[in-house]
Amino acid sequence: MPARIVSLVPSITELLCDLGLADQIVGRTGFCIHPREIVRRIPKVGGTKSVDIEKVRALRPTHVIVNVDENEKPTADAISKFVRHLVVTHPLAPLDNLALYRQIGEAFEVRDEAERLCSEFQAAYDRAAAGRYPSRDVLYLIWKDPWMTVSRDTYISRTLALFGLQTHPTDAGERYPKLTLAEPWLSTVDQVLLSSEPYAFREKHLREVCEQLGKPVHLIDGEMTSWYGSRAIRGLSYLAEFVGGA
Repeated sequence: MPARIVSLVPSITELLCDLGLADQIVGRTGFCIHPREIVRRIPKVGGTKSVDIEKVRALRPTHVIVNVDENEKPTADAISKFVRHLVVTHPLAPLDNLALYRQIGEAFEVRDEAERLCSEFQAAYDRAAAGRYPSRDVLYLIWKDPWMTVSRDTYISRTLALFGLQTHPTDAGERYPKLTLAEPWLSTVDQVLLSSEPYAFREKHLREVCEQLGKPVHLIDGEMTSWYGSRAIRGLSYLAEFVGGA
């Protein structure tokens, strides 16, 4: 009997589709936007941090996929009371994608497809790891009002580090710390990266941050830095080109 999957993780919704499982997805979040022509036909159950539990229950899922960073633990706990299989994911570094592909491949019996993606990712990773990139200290901003960044204990930071981009601060107590643009340690930063998500930074924000910090500021595609899953394969190529032009 086919699985009935509710995915509460945008990047994994895309991964499921790339593994040939689109017909088994019965629910998604509003942030699950890729692949657009497929997901637009799948019912929404709220946001990643504002899941409508009763909508999930009404879909009668056999599996619900969550992520430690993207979804709230009380949400996962509530869903675990009525769903047979709660699939918990938590990639923390680029190479964790291999385990993620195999975890999903095993859960839904698409092991060959998962191994195909593993081969594609490994090839992309090997190309990226063989590159020579200048070492740069960066501030990677993900939010405004308040300003927020990423600690080095995150998938984003470890992915950027593969390309010589070392995120600051170096010793954050939280995974996604708040800050002001007057922090003394910002003097050591070479450039600032404004992510396209979760906050939709635009050109006007470049000027604002540049005026306050007097540092080079660049927009960066947040999907290519933070989305594990199948998009991570393209993300590695994107970042290699990005560091060459930034």
